[in-house]
Amino acid sequence: MNALSNSETKTEFSIHPDTKMGQISLTVANLDNQIEFYTKAMGFKLHWREDNKAGLGSGGMDLLLLTEQPNSKKYRGVTGLYHVAYVFPNRHELAIAVARLFAIKYPNSPTDHILTKTTYLDDLEGNGIELYCESPEDGTWRFANGKYESIRADGSWSDGREALDLDELFSHLTDEDKLDQPVPPELRIGHVHLHVRDVDEAVDFYHGVIGFDLMGVAKAYQMGFVSAGGYHHHLGLNTWQGNGAPPPPPDAVGLRHFSVDLPNQSALDDVIARVEEAGIPYNKTEDGFLLHDPSQNGVILRLVK
Repeated sequence: MNALSNSETKTEFSIHPDTKMGQISLTVANLDNQIEFYTKAMGFKLHWREDNKAGLGSGGMDLLLLTEQPNSKKYRGVTGLYHVAYVFPNRHELAIAVARLFAIKYPNSPTDHILTKTTYLDDLEGNGIELYCESPEDGTWRFANGKYESIRADGSWSDGREALDLDELFSHLTDEDKLDQPVPPELRIGHVHLHVRDVDEAVDFYHGVIGFDLMGVAKAYQMGFVSAGGYHHHLGLNTWQGNGAPPPPPDAVGLRHFSVDLPNQSALDDVIARVEEAGIPYNKTEDGFLLHDPSQNGVILRLVK
C-alpha cells in the first residue's frame, strides 16, 4: 500500500517512475574511524580506498563515498543532511542489523512508522542514519490537515513514531545468523532527508523543477515529502535547523552531495532540460551533472541502468 497523495500535487510532468536514490557522499574528519564504524557497526563492505577517499556499500555500486578533510567539524543550525536511509529487503535482514547495534551497545532508536520498521542512529561524526524495511501490510501514512499521520491496517490512527516491537523483530533471527555478517547485496538507499532553509522553496525545486511528485507537506511539522513512482518518499525536506538556515561553512563534516539515479538517457535529458529552463547552473562531472538546491545541498543527476 503506497502513501496517500492528492491529485492536485501533480505537475504536467513527473520524473521517471523508476528513479531511485543512488549514493551519498560525505566529508569526514577521520577516514580510518569512519571506515571502521561503517564496516563493523553497520556491516558495510569496503569497496575501495585511495588516499583520502573511500567507497563502501553492499558489494555492488558504492552506496557511500567518504572524503577525509582533517580538522573539519560538525555544525548546528545549518542546512545539509538530516539522515540517509538505507532500506533492507525484509525484517530478517533489518533484525540482524539492529541486533548488531545492540550487541556492541551502539546507541540507536528503534521506531515503528507502521508503513516501515526502522531504527535511527548517528555515525561517529554526527551524520544521521536510518535503517529500515518496508512493512505495508501493517498500514500506511498520509498528510491530513497539514499534519503527518499513520493509519494501521485495521484503520486505527497512529502518530507513526511508536517504539518498535523488538521482540517481534528479533523473532526473525535464526540460529545460523551471524551478527558480523555483511549487509545483504539488496541493501540500497531508500531515501535521503535534508535540512533546508525553506520547505516551500525546496518543494518548488525538487517538485517544480526536478520533477518528483509531491506526496505532501506537513506545515505543523515543518516538513514535506517528494518521490518518484508513488513511493512513500525519496526525499524528505525539513526546516528543523531553523527557517532561513545558512549552508554549512567549508570546514564542516557532512553532506557533499547525493545522487538521483535516472533509468535511461531520455529521463535524464528531461530533467536537465527543466534545470536549464529554470536557469539553474550545473557542472558536468565524472559522476554526473552536479547542481545545488536553493539551500546549497549538492545533487548529482546521473544515468544508472
